[in-house]
Amino acid sequence: MGKPRLVLVHRRTELDELLERHATRGQAEFFLGLRGRSLSEVEEQHDVIRAALQQVREALPLAWRLAQIERSDLSRFLWEPDDVIAVVGQDGLVANTAKYLAGQPVIGVNPLPGVNAGSLVRHSPDEAVRLIGAAAEASASALRSEELTMVRARLDDGQELCALNEVFVGHASHQSARYTVATPDGGSELQSSSGLIISSGTGSTGWCASIARDRGGRRLPLPTERRLAWFVREAWPSPATGTALTEGVLTRGEELRITVMSGQLVVFGDGIEADRLDAGWGQEIAVGLADRPLLLVA
Repeated sequence: MGKPRLVLVHRRTELDELLERHATRGQAEFFLGLRGRSLSEVEEQHDVIRAALQQVREALPLAWRLAQIERSDLSRFLWEPDDVIAVVGQDGLVANTAKYLAGQPVIGVNPLPGVNAGSLVRHSPDEAVRLIGAAAEASASALRSEELTMVRARLDDGQELCALNEVFVGHASHQSARYTVATPDGGSELQSSSGLIISSGTGSTGWCASIARDRGGRRLPLPTERRLAWFVREAWPSPATGTALTEGVLTRGEELRITVMSGQLVVFGDGIEADRLDAGWGQEIAVGLADRPLLLVA
């Protein structure tokens, strides 16, 4: 077994992106000014985030290795079983990272507690330093973690993806999707809709929550429950398509099966359309609980 590794995950700051787009601080300041914002505000947040990254980086135990990656490189990064991951940024960055992991613990670090919600990035940089030290003294398995349920979608050709919040199945351009949906209890229906959302408890405060609220306030799973909620968005009634099977719950061993009946549908997780599966006419998409949860350090 090699040396443990701390993987520091972050995304580019707003200042980084502004300077890439506008080339100079003066141009960026002019752009922000037109929108009632100041460059100093953006620079301040940039400095706070960079300081948090530096603080966590300096907590690296002497016997450990360090890898630092940006969000855009997550899909190309080679993860190792003994990695400890520190995600510095927003809650969404934890979700972006989760789909590529296989049981490695994740420490969510919130550099801007007044800006970020902090549901998944629960720790200050100081707390993250303490947790990394505790992992070095004992082992990563000694970190107290919550097992957050994830969603898995699999095509009948073997391709699959996982998501922490939710999986979307629908038309690539958000036109009406035509498919047959089959539920675990034997129900089946040809539908035309704006797509389907299959959500974990972690995702139940986001996209899924707005749908559940419109349906009269359905009870949604908790993040650690081994249950998923699924909803059909705007099912269209017609002589050929129905609206009887538009919501439900999936538990361990159960799957929602969707067969493409026109053109091509896309499957993506956590709002990342660039990293998606494409399913053609006649292909089946099976969605259910992922075998592996996300280990989020509590």
